[in-house]
Amino acid sequence: MQLFKKRAYIPITKHSQISEETDNPMVPDGMFAQCPSCKKAIYTKDLGAEKICPECSYTFRIRAQKRIELTLDEASFEEWYHDIPFENPLNFPDYDKKIEQAQKKTALHEAVLTGKGTINGIETAICVMDSHFIMGSMGKIVGEKITRTFEKAIEEKLPVIIFTASGGARMQESILSLMQMAKISGAVARHSDAGLLYVTVLTDPTTGGVTASFAMQGDIILSEPQALVGFAGRRVIEQTINEELPDDFQLAESVLENGFIDKIVPRKEMKQLLSDILRMHQ
Repeated sequence: MQLFKKRAYIPITKHSQISEETDNPMVPDGMFAQCPSCKKAIYTKDLGAEKICPECSYTFRIRAQKRIELTLDEASFEEWYHDIPFENPLNFPDYDKKIEQAQKKTALHEAVLTGKGTINGIETAICVMDSHFIMGSMGKIVGEKITRTFEKAIEEKLPVIIFTASGGARMQESILSLMQMAKISGAVARHSDAGLLYVTVLTDPTTGGVTASFAMQGDIILSEPQALVGFAGRRVIEQTINEELPDDFQLAESVLENGFIDKIVPRKEMKQLLSDILRMHQ
């Protein structure tokens, strides 16, 4: 019995047909995604329509249009304020080009999509921030769109739901960006004075000026699992206090334990819970 069989030797000549694909197999773009939480490579189809990691249940960042699709009833969304003209108030170099690139990449007018629609038949105003648009940063137009949404919701006596996702204030607009915190907060207060419901849903990431203002002003504050929620960045805090922070620092689960969030809701359950909340407050 021959235990070890030699493979036949095939000489390589200039006429040999050895394809690069055989020697270096290529993985098609988008076939796999690495989970930011557990770091495992996930077959994209296994994420499902909701984009949830099957290993650790981390909810991947999704586009605003997809969020609308998952949250609102089919064909019920009516977009508001999609034509506010862009300005470069500080003449920041190449800012206009960056906006154009973000618009082409995301098919959005700005970093937030605003309008109204229905959730299981119940009408609501809604704002969905998108981290794919310059990291969901908050500039003048973002602030204006959200403020106008609250004002129109007061006129139409509608609740407001905001899905937050932001790296904070937009540096290209400096103090004008920071002013949006106060402007939106004022609109939130007027909406509350009118006796109307405001629900925030914190998604990954919710940081900076958004966290310091309207993200934490909801009557009910929900969050997706393992969302990053905080103000200053981890490295900034560690350098300031000269201490190493725990691994779960600024994760939604830790923020919930400290009383800043009312409930962490899996993405597949979010629409039904929002529907229940709206129905109870009708």
